[in-house]
Amino acid sequence: MDHSGRARLGRKTKELVKCLQPREIPIIDHADLDALGAQQLVDCGVRVVLNAADSITGRYPNLGPQLLSECGVSIIDCLGERVFELVQNGDYLRISGDKIYRGGELVARGRMLTPELIEQMMEQARKNLDLEVSKFVDNTIAHVQKEKDLILDRMIIPKIRTKLLDKHVVIVVRGASYRADLEAIAAYIEDMKPVLIGVDGGADALLEFGLKPDLIIGDMDSVTEEALRCGAEILVHAYQDGRSPGARRLSELDVDYKVFPAPGTSEDIALLLAYESGAQLIVAVGLHSNLIDFLEKGRQGMASTFLTRMKVGSILVDAKGVSRLYTGRSGLLHVPLLIAALIPVILLLALATSWRDLFRLFWLELRLFLGGL
Repeated sequence: MDHSGRARLGRKTKELVKCLQPREIPIIDHADLDALGAQQLVDCGVRVVLNAADSITGRYPNLGPQLLSECGVSIIDCLGERVFELVQNGDYLRISGDKIYRGGELVARGRMLTPELIEQMMEQARKNLDLEVSKFVDNTIAHVQKEKDLILDRMIIPKIRTKLLDKHVVIVVRGASYRADLEAIAAYIEDMKPVLIGVDGGADALLEFGLKPDLIIGDMDSVTEEALRCGAEILVHAYQDGRSPGARRLSELDVDYKVFPAPGTSEDIALLLAYESGAQLIVAVGLHSNLIDFLEKGRQGMASTFLTRMKVGSILVDAKGVSRLYTGRSGLLHVPLLIAALIPVILLLALATSWRDLFRLFWLELRLFLGGL
C-alpha cells in the first residue's frame, strides 16, 4: 500500500473526527477500535488509519477494524506511543506498506491489518468471549446491589420546560445502528411528532436527519457546538456530588443549561427522565443493548442499565419494533384513491348496463382493489 497526506493526531477518536479532513491521515491511540469510532472515521473520508495501540487486543470481537476494512480503509496499528512524539499535526507523511516516512526519514513501523488477519484475530477474540462474559456478569451483579436504591427509588428530576407527560418520546443515542433506526421510524416521527431527546452526540444524529432535538442530555463531551446552539433545552449529567465537567464547557460557550446529578450513564438518565415525567411511550434509537455494545463503550458491567431497563421496560420499545408495527396515517390515502379510481368505471357502467349489473360489477371492482392493498 502506498499513500501520502497530512497527519492529524488525536488520542481520542471522537474528538479527532471533529476536525479531521478528507485525505488527511489520522493517527489515533485506540485499543479495541469500536464500530462507532470506525464509522466516524469512514464518514470523514479517510483512506488509511494509523493506530498507536492494538486495534484488536483479543479481549472480545470488537467490530471497528472489520468495518474499516469493508469500507476500503487501510489500517496500520501497534505503532507505539512514540509516534505522538515523532509526528506533529500537519506533517506530510508517506506510507509504504507498513512503514511511515516523513520526507526520507522512517518515523514509525507497525502492523498492516489485512482482511485475512482481521478475520483470524476476530475468530480468536470470539473464543475469549466467554471469559469476558463471565467477568462482565460478575461485575454487573456486584454493582446491582450497590446501585439498586439509587436507580429504583424515585429520582429528583430538575424542573424542565419540555413537556413529557402523556407524550411519545424518542431517545437518540449515536450508537452503531442510529442511522438505520432513524430511517426506520421516519414516518412515525413525521406523523406522531414525538418529543426528541438527544443523548450527547445523539443530538447531532437528529440534526443530521433534519430533526431538531427538544432536549439534549449528557456529559457534553461528544456533542458539537452547533447542536448545543440549536435551541434545545440542555441537561448536563453530573456526578451525584454535583461535579460536572460538562458544565464548564457550556459556561464557556455561554449556553443555558440545568444540572442533573444522577448515577448511571447518560442514556440511563434520559430513559428515567422520560419515565418519571409521565411519558406515554419511549422509543429507543441507537441505544446500547448487547454485550459487545457495552464492551466497546469501555463498560465493565451494566448494573445501572439493567436496573433502568427493568424500571422503564413497560413503555420502552426499540425503533426497529416501531417500524414493523407502525403503518402510519398514509393508509387513509387509499380511500380517496379508491374513489378516484372507481368514478370513471361507475360512469362507464352506468351508461352501458342495468343498475343490478352495475352494482355487481362495482362490488367486484371494489373487492379486487381492496385485495391488492
